[in-house]
Amino acid sequence: MDWRFDNSYARDLAGSYVPQTPAKAPAPRMLKLNEGLATELGLDPEGLRPLAPAIFSGNLVPDGAEPIAQAYAGHQFGGFSPQLGDGRALLLGEVIDRNGHRRDIALKGSGRTPFSRQGDGLAAVGPVLREYLIGEAMHALGVPTSRALAAVTTGAQVLRERVLPGAVLTRVAASHLRIGTFEFFSARGQADMVRRLADYAIARHHPQAAGAPNPYLGLFDAVIAAQARLIAKWMGLGFIHGVMNTDNMTISGETIDYGPCAFMEAYSPGTVFSSIDHQGRYAYGNQPLILGWNLARFAETLVAFFDKDEARAVEIANERLGGIAAVYKAEWLAVMRAKLGLQGEDPGDAALAEEFLAALVGTDWTLAFRRLADAVDDAGTLRPLFEETSRLDAWLPRWRARLAPDAAARMRAVNPIYVPRNLKVEEALAAAEAGDMSLFEALLAVISDPFTERPGLDAYALPAPQEFVGQFRTFCGT
Repeated sequence: MDWRFDNSYARDLAGSYVPQTPAKAPAPRMLKLNEGLATELGLDPEGLRPLAPAIFSGNLVPDGAEPIAQAYAGHQFGGFSPQLGDGRALLLGEVIDRNGHRRDIALKGSGRTPFSRQGDGLAAVGPVLREYLIGEAMHALGVPTSRALAAVTTGAQVLRERVLPGAVLTRVAASHLRIGTFEFFSARGQADMVRRLADYAIARHHPQAAGAPNPYLGLFDAVIAAQARLIAKWMGLGFIHGVMNTDNMTISGETIDYGPCAFMEAYSPGTVFSSIDHQGRYAYGNQPLILGWNLARFAETLVAFFDKDEARAVEIANERLGGIAAVYKAEWLAVMRAKLGLQGEDPGDAALAEEFLAALVGTDWTLAFRRLADAVDDAGTLRPLFEETSRLDAWLPRWRARLAPDAAARMRAVNPIYVPRNLKVEEALAAAEAGDMSLFEALLAVISDPFTERPGLDAYALPAPQEFVGQFRTFCGT
């Protein structure tokens, strides 16, 4: 099969990666092939099948692929690690999809690389299928995201807290360029490499920046806009990434690295699911703040290119950083206006949205916004979700005064009835680890059409029992 690889990263950015061959899997077996995505990439799913286990385990490298482990650094929970890199991932190469977009195709869990840092370079079935599920959910919800092309079991065992079946994920992304990629070379004083990365990022992701008076400042502005838009979408869905380190934030503005991520059920800004986030750094409500913190680290890598005069360059960087909150707030307000079904724009809309959130604390995020569409006429299905309704009752008349004529239909088009609820995800992954993919397939079918309410699927729309919620934690899977 002709994959039509065109590997610009390997071709243009020598010195930013290490060539590496995937480890051999002893007995690979397909778990799931994303046929729709394969077709989108210009691949024939039927033609793929005979060799799919070998290809997607790393046992057979397709013609034209150039497997490489990319180098990057990163601030992890605020502390700088000067070398991280692809410890268990390999970029096979890039293809141009049917829409003319360049897409990375990478293996995750394909063995050790020079960046493995004492890790085994492997992945297990549960984390691989979690990334598959959440990526497909985010895609269906309209959030820029990496996606899974395939998941395979390797026939090997992986030792974590317990022995688990090994697996490899094939991930498709706009690219794997991260803030941490820039940090890697900036920390080493390799200004020429930082410039080459910036030129590459402009050409690949933000070509409009090339026409700016200063293309590197134009790149910074474009990344600010892309990431602000992304985090606003996360916030609108109650999504918690869980590990917003700079090595997990892409220059393209896609969501990547679905490790300890989850969708919030009862609304609380301090919600944390990650087992390693002991201080709540990446709590739901902190995500916009971390957006600005991470972008400040990106600015540090580019500041020398903002102006020849160092003092002026720093001044420009600080001006842009000072404006990030306003950029994010505008994106967040656009998301909230859509979720609330508001007509046009009004100066009081931010306060209206914040008043609803104040009333919403402790109430299921997804169900409340979905049932708010019913409350255009009658709050009978919405009110039972709230333990105390005085704030809601005071708010509803002001909200109704701002509604668009077709508000209910608009709201149901942006407020999902189905998200990957944590209990359902855990049930599906546990069954898959035991060899039963039926719960995974059922959940995938539900979350792939999140806005269409269907009979018989109530269990996928309801929050988990409190005894599950109280003890639920997510893990990185490394």
